[in-house]
Amino acid sequence: MTTIIEPTVFTEDPFTEAAIADPYPFLERLRQAGPVSYLEATGTYAIVGYKEVYEVLMDFETYVSSGGLGPRDIREDDAWRPPSILESDPPIHTVMRRALTGVINPGTVRSLREPFTLPAVEIVGELAKLDGFDIVTQLAEKYPIRVFPDAVGLPEEGREHLLPYGNMVFNAFGPENYIYQQAFANGDEHSAAVMKLCARESLDDVGFGSKIWDRVKDGLISEEQAALLVRALLSAGVDTTIFGIGNTLSVLARYPESWRRLRENPTMAKFAIDEALRVESPFQKFHRTVATDTVLGNVHIPAGSKILVFVGAANRDPEKW
Repeated sequence: MTTIIEPTVFTEDPFTEAAIADPYPFLERLRQAGPVSYLEATGTYAIVGYKEVYEVLMDFETYVSSGGLGPRDIREDDAWRPPSILESDPPIHTVMRRALTGVINPGTVRSLREPFTLPAVEIVGELAKLDGFDIVTQLAEKYPIRVFPDAVGLPEEGREHLLPYGNMVFNAFGPENYIYQQAFANGDEHSAAVMKLCARESLDDVGFGSKIWDRVKDGLISEEQAALLVRALLSAGVDTTIFGIGNTLSVLARYPESWRRLRENPTMAKFAIDEALRVESPFQKFHRTVATDTVLGNVHIPAGSKILVFVGAANRDPEKW
């Protein structure tokens, strides 16, 4: 029989600049409150244990995405943008995912090897001539912004809105604090520009974007869903890739012995990237909504509650790793 316990009330705010810039000291303190606790600052439940986070991610019926990735339930309040595939549940999510996997799959990804390799060689070659460089701005940002919009089939005009729009997307995972307000200072302009990029008339005829729109002609998705899938592709392909590249190189810089081993055996690159994505998760935390009364980590969570899923904490849970 499960013993229900009262969650520890944790008073620190996970969305301050300090907690975002260096989350791990904060997460260690939060972990001491247990795998499931209550965040006083946001009125949500914090999920940090690997076992509990895994349970949430595997149970889409209890912990739904359609309430939005932020602390507000977008089904009850106006969302700042039309919900994406990440903010949908079956059967809508199933339809959109099926359309997307028909476009993005191992075969189509392999076809990008040459067009993605040549710019990488060029950028790294230029940086190798310098005495030093900024990993984020001169490599981690520059490379995806150069290659991925081409793969989607975007026009050159309007690409400058991708990074500020991505900043809006990730800050919308949190409350409407001063960080959120800064990110959304020119929000209407960036949102409109990105949605314009996702329209069929803006895309070329060979990129992933046009192939997604072909699913409309096939009767698989609506025009609105096609534009939202192109938008989701941009967020997934640009922002998390920037974080992933930057974090991987940062980890290797902090552990020179690992960097030496990788240079001696480049075939280990895939494993190095996988481990870096675990240790420095590009996607640190997001919300889900509890559909029915449930018990998680021996804590009762009422229906309608928001939970904040700390993937970054789960990926460093000492009971798992």
